[in-house]
Amino acid sequence: MFALFIKVISTQMYYVKMRVEKSAIPNITAALVPFVQNTTLKVDDLKITTNCSVGVGKSVKVCTCKPSFRWSDGVCQQSGQKCCGGSCTFPNATGMCVSNDAVTVSGSITLNRLEYYQCLHEKTSKEFKKCDGTLLEAMKAVYSTMPGFDTLTISKYRVGSVIADFEMTFAYPIKQQSLIENSEGISSNLSASVNLITSGVVRLIMPSQNPVCYHDKPILRCTVEDDLGTQPEWQLERAGTVFRIFNGTESEVTREARETNVSLKNISELWGGEYTCLYRKIGELVNINHSASAVMNVSLLPEIQITMTPPFPRCSNNGDVVTVKVKCEKNNNESYEVKWNQSHLIETDDAYSADVVASCHNPQSKPIVMCTFQNSCGITKPASTDVNIIYGNDTFCRPEGDWKDTKAGFEAVLKCTNATGQRKRKCSTDGTWEAESSACVKQQVNDVLQKAKIIDIGLGSVDDNAAKVFDLLQDVTNDSETINTGPDIGASVSVLSSLSQKLKNITEESTVDDFLESSSNMLEESLNKSWAENVTMDRMTSAEIYLDSLEKLIHITNLSNAPCKHNNIEAAQSHCQQSSECHPLLFNSSVIFDGQDPGDVKTAAFKELGNYLHISNETFINSIVMTVRTENKLVGPFKVRINFTLTKPRPRNVEITCVAWNNTTRSWSPEGCKWDPSEKRCICTHLSSFAVLMSKAPLDVPGLTQLTLVGLSVSVVSLILTIAIELTVWGSVVKTDQSYIRHTAHVNICLCLLVADCCFLATPNKESCSRIVVLLKHFSFLSVFFWMFSLSSMLLHSNVFVFHTVSRKTYLKLSLVLGYVCPLLIVLITFLYYKNGAEEEYFYRDTCWLTYTRLLEGSIHTFVLPVGVIVFFNVFSMVVVIIKLLDHSATTNRYNDKEKKASVNVIRSVILLTPIFGVTWIFGFAVMLVDLTSGPIAYATHYAFTLLNTFQGLFLLLTICLADKMTREVLLKRLRRNAEPSVTDTDTGTTKSATR
Repeated sequence: MFALFIKVISTQMYYVKMRVEKSAIPNITAALVPFVQNTTLKVDDLKITTNCSVGVGKSVKVCTCKPSFRWSDGVCQQSGQKCCGGSCTFPNATGMCVSNDAVTVSGSITLNRLEYYQCLHEKTSKEFKKCDGTLLEAMKAVYSTMPGFDTLTISKYRVGSVIADFEMTFAYPIKQQSLIENSEGISSNLSASVNLITSGVVRLIMPSQNPVCYHDKPILRCTVEDDLGTQPEWQLERAGTVFRIFNGTESEVTREARETNVSLKNISELWGGEYTCLYRKIGELVNINHSASAVMNVSLLPEIQITMTPPFPRCSNNGDVVTVKVKCEKNNNESYEVKWNQSHLIETDDAYSADVVASCHNPQSKPIVMCTFQNSCGITKPASTDVNIIYGNDTFCRPEGDWKDTKAGFEAVLKCTNATGQRKRKCSTDGTWEAESSACVKQQVNDVLQKAKIIDIGLGSVDDNAAKVFDLLQDVTNDSETINTGPDIGASVSVLSSLSQKLKNITEESTVDDFLESSSNMLEESLNKSWAENVTMDRMTSAEIYLDSLEKLIHITNLSNAPCKHNNIEAAQSHCQQSSECHPLLFNSSVIFDGQDPGDVKTAAFKELGNYLHISNETFINSIVMTVRTENKLVGPFKVRINFTLTKPRPRNVEITCVAWNNTTRSWSPEGCKWDPSEKRCICTHLSSFAVLMSKAPLDVPGLTQLTLVGLSVSVVSLILTIAIELTVWGSVVKTDQSYIRHTAHVNICLCLLVADCCFLATPNKESCSRIVVLLKHFSFLSVFFWMFSLSSMLLHSNVFVFHTVSRKTYLKLSLVLGYVCPLLIVLITFLYYKNGAEEEYFYRDTCWLTYTRLLEGSIHTFVLPVGVIVFFNVFSMVVVIIKLLDHSATTNRYNDKEKKASVNVIRSVILLTPIFGVTWIFGFAVMLVDLTSGPIAYATHYAFTLLNTFQGLFLLLTICLADKMTREVLLKRLRRNAEPSVTDTDTGTTKSATR
């Protein structure tokens, strides 16, 4: 049977479609007479379109199209694309092929006149039939004048004003201009707007082979007879999603006057689906889409994963063989022919699994299993694995949780649950499990990553694809539980890395916001542990890739609208003038650019990021990380001044370094940056990401520890000698009240200083330091100065109040109160005030001494202020006493001369002790105020203080004992027991003889 297309010419022209037996073709004219009622009928242009033969059981017909004819779109769609390019099987009624040049036009007309609302009535109503007939007649009257007009039918009416959906067919090619003019005529006549979609104006030529083979490079060609005056578009519909096709890494679109091509490079499963070539003609009232569509399938190759059950088969003591089930799993739904190659393999009912039988008596022979997948194009892909058997005497790790028996020296692998990736665990050579390593990435995170990787292959525009990816990433990262592992953070960072390499700019405000919000979400403090895992990719950690990606993305992002402020990222863009503060504060830090006009300067600040970038164990990042980029290429020298707000206050003597991230060495580098202590800012001469690096420990003065130990050791020995000498000569030198007072003060000063020095020697490092030791030091040093205060008070009293004497007993009581009770009260109050001697509040463990924060802040002031007052009082007392002594008249009696000489001796003690302690602690005050980071002067001050402070015991020995003539003589005579001792009254200067 043949289907024929016949053009019949008489007084009118008719187009007739007939299904006839082959034998009836000679009598075709007679068959047409009843239809046209014209005996002068002439048949012209007889064409056979379809050839059909009777199939099995004579109930079906198998039909094929003749050359230059094709199956209509309706037949293709009804058959599910199965017969679009080949034979179709029909029950009873036969489909009919149409000319390759035939045109189908489907469309809709929107009617605004009230009379056409009757077309919305029931189809059986008179109103509907009249309205439908009127509209159909009006449309046919216009479109039937076009050459080749065949049919016009209205399929349905819809609400929206009144919308009529219709379809027309043309036997011949039509001219676009003619279609436009006729449609405009209808639009004018009916006060309507018309939307049309043509099929047949555009011809789509697909690859001859369908499905195309994986990794082929097919070319799709789209042609038109006339220049349609508009640029063509290519679309691909896959899994219900429509993608526009652009130039990309896997596609190339070329356009000429009447032809457009899509060349696909290295095709994959992403390119399978229905392709549409589309020309859009947009007018005021008439819109026409010329399109052609066809399906292209891809013969895929799978990703193969081999699993074994059990993963490490173990031979039993009495067994000769072990059986292992091997399964080759694929990642798609396509069917493959699978071949196995292994001599001891038993294939199962499942084509993708097999049983392997291995011997337990031949450890030298390791079974290897290989499965080979072959697709419909005949392309193969193999995958193989070793069967690692645990023999009788082999060491192995026993089951633990999810982990099964594993041979020593091998790694067990498990698929992630509800995630992509694998979990791995090594069984060490001694048969013990090592720590698990996981590369499990949650499915929603992996989905975003896969979309990020293909934004530039040509399916959709890069900018639109990137906007969708940023939107998805923002949704995923909003819940920190979704990215709470190292692999999840690594995958999220990989999304940013992929986008930074593919994008040229980011301009849409919503995309900018999604980009910064998702990047900020990744830096949430709750994710510290995830970042600490610092997953390594391409020898770079996640934090390094994150910073590198953000630097690039910030550079191409339009930040001009307003400062973008998020929890962990703030960014801004503005035009900087020379030497002006050109940005709003970002986390309380700002930038000043000093140089030639840089154009727009983009700055971004990151919280927490510095904690994840590699630094030495001796330092830490004490600021935000700030990235600075300029729009213009900079010519000539320039400076970037960054006013950082420190995360933690800088302790004294702790070095601060301004650093920039070096992308080459992937480390912080001080090159090109310096810290300005006066302005407390970083000054850098290049663009990068900047931060403030601070040492964890104060600067160490070279040799100071050794000098301290030597000095304290000498002092302790000297103080012991001084106390011993005082006790030895006590009875010979203590003759008057003033000498008693003086020597009592000397002994107590030595005792207090001895306790303090021993505390220092007992704490050679910070680990041995404790609050009790610091409390003893605090008390002992204060007591030294209060005993000096007691001595100078007695001196001032005896010289101002000449006729008022104080007994030794009274003086001793007053001295004990001043020397011990007053410092004890100060120390206890300070101890309690600073949270019971809490570390960092009352004392520093590093220095094992009192704290100093800033002026008038810190426990050190409870030592500094009393000492300062006492030193001032000592100086004042000496001045008053010296003036009093100089003003005494020459007629002063003998008693006054005697007292005068005694006062001179006391003054001498005060004058000698005041520099020993006063000058020493003046340098101590300087050490407290001068920072080691300020240079050589600070080091010199530390050396001077250490020398004076640690050798105080030696100075006391020299001044109290060896420099005192009376003490020296008595000591020498004690040593010369055979000589007659002579005793000198140190208070009167009189020498007396004594007989032992």
